[in-house]
Amino acid sequence: MDSFRYYSPTEIVFGRQAQEKTGELIKKYNGSKVLIVYGSGSVVRSGLLDEVKKILEKDGILYVEHGGAKPNPRLDFAREGVKKAIEAGVDFVLAIGGGSAIDTGKAVAVGAANPKTDIWSFWMDEEVPKKALPVGVILTLAAAGSESSPSAVLTNTEIDRKKGLTSDLNRPRFGILNPELTFTLPKYPLACGITDIYMHTIERYFTKASGNEMTDEIAEGLMRNVIRNGKKAYRNPKDYQSMSEIMWSGSLSHNDLTGLGNGKDFAVHGIGHVLSALYDEAHGGTLSALWSSWAREVYQEDIDRFVQYGKRVFNIENENKEEAALEAIETTEQFFKSLDMPIRLTQLSKGKLEDEELRKMADISTFGDTKTLGVFCRIDAQKAYEIYKRANEEPGV
Repeated sequence: MDSFRYYSPTEIVFGRQAQEKTGELIKKYNGSKVLIVYGSGSVVRSGLLDEVKKILEKDGILYVEHGGAKPNPRLDFAREGVKKAIEAGVDFVLAIGGGSAIDTGKAVAVGAANPKTDIWSFWMDEEVPKKALPVGVILTLAAAGSESSPSAVLTNTEIDRKKGLTSDLNRPRFGILNPELTFTLPKYPLACGITDIYMHTIERYFTKASGNEMTDEIAEGLMRNVIRNGKKAYRNPKDYQSMSEIMWSGSLSHNDLTGLGNGKDFAVHGIGHVLSALYDEAHGGTLSALWSSWAREVYQEDIDRFVQYGKRVFNIENENKEEAALEAIETTEQFFKSLDMPIRLTQLSKGKLEDEELRKMADISTFGDTKTLGVFCRIDAQKAYEIYKRANEEPGV
């Protein structure tokens, strides 16, 4: 088994009415004045925000609100949160929502603890954060796994760039996971979330590492679980059992457990982020629209890995390795299609892109062809272009 370092300190409180523990947990981690970061939709309409505020008031915890986080979390909104947190003198950040609210909360926590440095400098790797305010999470969308991960993404709309920061400082102190809080989700965000969970593991699964049998077993089991319960949850979003499995899988999929010893590839995330930044596409949609085109471009790098994936996740039995690998890719597409997710760029909101746009995205994703993406197969600007080009065709072409 390959070497690894594993650190996952987030306390998970799971189950019905788990949000009632919010004040108790904030106090446990020495919070007394909180910045609440949230979106502008279901958290407000469902009454969850008011419920949480009453809990904080009952426990004598002061709070300031910062509402309005959007999908593909915005840098400017995070900067506003940093300013608000500093002016209010908060000592804790509570994010209520999905990945966008959580990543915004993480950015605010880093910025408020480092007031002399603009947060984008950390996201662009120009500075390394040394401290951050503690963050707690109440999860309402099983997707990004940000409630237990060291990652946070921001979108800089001034330069059309979406980028992530990975740091142990980003790991929340606690994550409150009540599957019932997801019951009001519209179908597409739910499907995007299920896709994101699956992709967080599959992008750890396809790397150059080998021989990590326990890690492979965990990853393969999680993917089977997401396929099985993802379909059930999509058909019936109020199925508590299925949503429980999806929500817990989301946390495990991005706390590094499913890639120990393997590392991460995340090339599809890298080329997908460009679509989110330029066209404001949903993150999960960019991943499903690109994955199979990436896979068909690179599977010959390690065809045995694709054969193993197909056999263990989809029970594909075929002695012809080429056929087995391609069937694994096609079957993954079928899973995405069962969730009504796009499997090509042409199925996203902007439709078929011009060749000039594809080349621009390839250039952006590789920082002007100065960096490569991924480890399973190094993706330079030309290969990124080839993947975009494949994905820009109609399914079946």
